[in-house]
Amino acid sequence: MSEKQFNLDTVEHAAATPDTELPWAELGLKENEFNDVVELLGRRPTAAELAMYSVMWSEHCSYKSSKIHLKQFGQKVTDEMKKDLMVGMGENAGVTNIGNGWAVTFKIESHNHPSYVEPYQGAATGVGGIVRDIISMGARPVAVMDPLRFGAIDHPDTARVVPGVVSGVGGYGNSLGLPNIGGEVEFDECYQANPLVNALAVGIMRHEDIRLANASGVGNKVILFGARTGGDGIGGASVLASESFDDTKPSKRPAVQVGDPFAEKVLIECCLELFKGSVVEGIQDLGAAGISCATSELASNGEGGMHVDLTKVLLRDPTLTPGEILMSESQERMMAVVTPEKLATFEEIMKKWDVEYSVLGEVTDTGRLIIEWDGEVIVDVDPKTVAHDGPTYERPYSRPEWQDDVQANHFTGSDADDARPEGAELAKAICDFMASPNLCDKSWVTNQYDRYVQGNTALSQPDDSGVIRVDEETGAGVALATDASPRYTYLDPYEGARASLAEAYRNVSTVGARPVAVSDCLNFGSPEDPDVMWQFVEAVRGIADGCMELGVPVTGGNVSLYNQTGGKAINPTPVVAMMGVMDDVTRRTPSGWQKTHDGQAIYLLGTTADELDGSEWARFKGHLGGLPPKVDLAVEKELGDILVNLSRDGMIDSAHDVSSGGLIAALSEACLRFNVGARIGLGEVAERDGVDTFTLLFSESMGRVVVSVPRSEEVRFKDMCTARNFPFARIGVVDAESGELAIQGETTVKLDELRAAWSATMPDRFGEVAQG
Repeated sequence: MSEKQFNLDTVEHAAATPDTELPWAELGLKENEFNDVVELLGRRPTAAELAMYSVMWSEHCSYKSSKIHLKQFGQKVTDEMKKDLMVGMGENAGVTNIGNGWAVTFKIESHNHPSYVEPYQGAATGVGGIVRDIISMGARPVAVMDPLRFGAIDHPDTARVVPGVVSGVGGYGNSLGLPNIGGEVEFDECYQANPLVNALAVGIMRHEDIRLANASGVGNKVILFGARTGGDGIGGASVLASESFDDTKPSKRPAVQVGDPFAEKVLIECCLELFKGSVVEGIQDLGAAGISCATSELASNGEGGMHVDLTKVLLRDPTLTPGEILMSESQERMMAVVTPEKLATFEEIMKKWDVEYSVLGEVTDTGRLIIEWDGEVIVDVDPKTVAHDGPTYERPYSRPEWQDDVQANHFTGSDADDARPEGAELAKAICDFMASPNLCDKSWVTNQYDRYVQGNTALSQPDDSGVIRVDEETGAGVALATDASPRYTYLDPYEGARASLAEAYRNVSTVGARPVAVSDCLNFGSPEDPDVMWQFVEAVRGIADGCMELGVPVTGGNVSLYNQTGGKAINPTPVVAMMGVMDDVTRRTPSGWQKTHDGQAIYLLGTTADELDGSEWARFKGHLGGLPPKVDLAVEKELGDILVNLSRDGMIDSAHDVSSGGLIAALSEACLRFNVGARIGLGEVAERDGVDTFTLLFSESMGRVVVSVPRSEEVRFKDMCTARNFPFARIGVVDAESGELAIQGETTVKLDELRAAWSATMPDRFGEVAQG
């Protein structure tokens, strides 16, 4: 078949030419998958059908290696967990009731592979895509977040990827007028050719504004609106994110999508007006797999079928073939289902916002998705086989042979090269430690983001969670945190995933919010590697079991596989996004003490064990081995409840969780937050917990938080902790005038010296940026 014949391949022609060879492998299908398509159709697919199945059956779109395990998130739930869940998994984003008629939707997704190929556009369109998921639920987007992970900070390619990704996230989010309220930045050589660019968006709506994506109602019009369709991103996220970078075939290096945030800003307002006037029956955003995804998912979720004329798609590039139009992932596009009676109103709104649109077809009762090109049928499929009934793999998995050796390789810190510093050496070690890539000041990143646009940001980086006001009348709002513990998850995938969940839960509680919902982004290597698949299975089990224990449901999320190069996978990185509800955001608790807190008592909640394996101090010394800290979710739940009550009742003025870097990192960050010193004494609590002072400072035991308590509230504070039998210890006082972090009997660190070291790392590596 000639290229021209292939591009204009019709259903009739496909039925008459069964022996025609098709480029199924180049489009990412496996031989067994192509054979399944032939069996489903009862003939060979047309070129357009092949394009559609290839993108919709890709790993990124179909979850073919993960969906049998992801079912746990829907199975391990109780009625109590579901009581505020208004929309769960399976839609564009989950929706949670937060009271007083308000609902919040949030979701986190990956745009990893495109961001390595083209950092700016890959990251920018990652933000744009997740925001459109929020729009499609009927919500107004109000904030974004960005958990980011890069290769070694001193690797030459990191200098290419980091500035591009950060500029892309900031350039798109800032242009949309959305505050960026949180995230993470981690450097590790395991991400060298596989950076992780995860993006989260959150939106708010009234209960009655919730919209679901489906095509129902025979005769209703199917309309594509927004930007024109171009050649950028053909197979981009769908195919590129479904193979590792080992594969150098051209089909694995497609063009990355190009974003236009100003077009998306108009699209947001346009969609919200459509929703407000109940003009549309349903809306679907066009992200991965483009028109293939929107048409097949809308039809599959509806009651009948759909008939579409592809020649009516407005194009930026008139040379695109039908298959390319179906696969294009051009940004800033939406698909709507509109009744004929409301078509005129729809058109008026499009004209008002100067948004282009085209009526592609209508909903039918055939149960088929039929697509024509120039009067010829080029697609005739059951939409469910495209969107929801794709391949399901039970990939083989087994505990790696090397896991025992890794877990036996404990970090002692007592070898000659790792001797535990004391006195002046400890002060220098603390400065060097806080200047390390994963503990250093990240304002080089966050200063490129607008954190306060819209005027509803109550907290943002570097506090433990971002907090957004939802209701101006009552002050009600939500807190969000994203966390992952890749090193812990490498050591023990089940416990490491639970640790990520625990930290996100704790961070939301620390600011004073009650945790209510989870979205996750599961970043792993190739599912075809049994070792990696075992890591994935264990991590999913860990999150599902952990959510059951905490009573917080998973509302949706994303899986990103094939994050590996040259056969070497990233450390398993399940990112957990936690949302919490606050009755009044003015009561939120910041992460550091202020000058007005002078003389306040500093307390450590929780206990410390000798748990240095997988810690930042172990990383600082070049070690990864042993067992991660033990996770006790009953303790985390009790601690969370205490923190919410302490914040609500005004018993604490600051709170900061103890996690990466241990207690010394938490104390340093609490001092640096507002440049206020502290005097700390650890002898009694070290004796109580049976650890030496060095271990108390650097261990990363879970379930711990540092708080500052006004003198007037100390009795109430201690009574609450005692009544709940929760361990606490007074470890010092805020010292506003000293300019020091003084650890009695151990060392003293000048805050000016600590700040100079802490704040220099990223500017020294990537250059100065304008203050934002």
